[in-house]
Amino acid sequence: MKVTRLECIPIRPYWMILKVHTDEGIVGLGEPIAEGHPQALISCIQEIGDYLIGEDPRRVEHHWQSIYRHSYFRSGLILNSALSAVDQALWDITGKWLGQPIYQLLGGKTRDRVRMYGWLGVRPYEHDLVASARDWVQHGFTAVKACLYGYAHPLESPAFIDQVAAQMAAIREAVGDSVDIAVDFHGRSTPALSILLAKAIEPYRPYFIEEPVLPENVDALVTMARSTPIPIATGERLWTRRGFRDILEKQAAAILQPDLSHAGGISECRRIAAMAETYYVSMALHAPTGPINLAAALQVDACIPNFLIQEHVSTGEGILKEPFKIVDGYLEVPSGPGLGIELDEEALAERIYDGVNVPCRLRHPDDGSVADL
Repeated sequence: MKVTRLECIPIRPYWMILKVHTDEGIVGLGEPIAEGHPQALISCIQEIGDYLIGEDPRRVEHHWQSIYRHSYFRSGLILNSALSAVDQALWDITGKWLGQPIYQLLGGKTRDRVRMYGWLGVRPYEHDLVASARDWVQHGFTAVKACLYGYAHPLESPAFIDQVAAQMAAIREAVGDSVDIAVDFHGRSTPALSILLAKAIEPYRPYFIEEPVLPENVDALVTMARSTPIPIATGERLWTRRGFRDILEKQAAAILQPDLSHAGGISECRRIAAMAETYYVSMALHAPTGPINLAAALQVDACIPNFLIQEHVSTGEGILKEPFKIVDGYLEVPSGPGLGIELDEEALAERIYDGVNVPCRLRHPDDGSVADL
């Protein structure tokens, strides 16, 4: 079997599908994402195609090493996102060729179903986190996640901190103590402010705090982790096992959140999970994008022993022929070959666009300074 073509298809809202075609008619799917840089990502995948076309797609690890190591500069959002999608697609091809789900090729299932959490504030509850939380719980979910604030200056007033705490208190009161509430700081605050915020919401027992600080300074994350009993989660902006090494060695987080569309695909996230296991660290893969990334995440979730919980924002309506079905907050591990999914090409045609992205530019409303996303 030989690779014949790599095809990138931008779809709304800002996602992308990669199809790796072969001369035997098997098509592998991947989801390349580089938020704000889709054209650069498409160009990088085309360059990878110069190497991959004519090669046997079943040599997944060999191609991973070649693409990663032969670029000279091994790190970076664009290369690693392109590599991640290619890796997903090559595993999909291999699983389809063998007639087996990918997790079966990685040692088999360690669980029959995957626990999911719901994002608070999604439509139609953009401005009502409490109503959103009640809705998820009514649909059987036992865990939710929320951003409790938007913009933040390096330090904020007592009123700001009290407002965040009040929002957390209202959500806890609405869902009770049997539902886990994760909180995403989204790297929007400094360590000093995050410590104050963590202390304020601590009485309401968050499941974890995600990205209390940006990951560039691991020691700042260590300071944060030592300042609160709330478990710390991080990893969506890191790639390859090398990006997670200091996090683990310095015990800066209790939960790792690599993204299979950024961190190195199925191959690398399986390795990151194995590293994390030796430090008693759990895995909660980042997947706030399309259903192909979710499908890849589920393959890893199924076979790792230190899985914690899975993020999602799409179950594939309008993209997959058979969208994922979440029942009582859990998703059954897919049993189909490869990623276990099939595109709905007719429905998908309505979501294809030119891939031109308008970057988001946030400013603090009070002084016009740049705000973090």
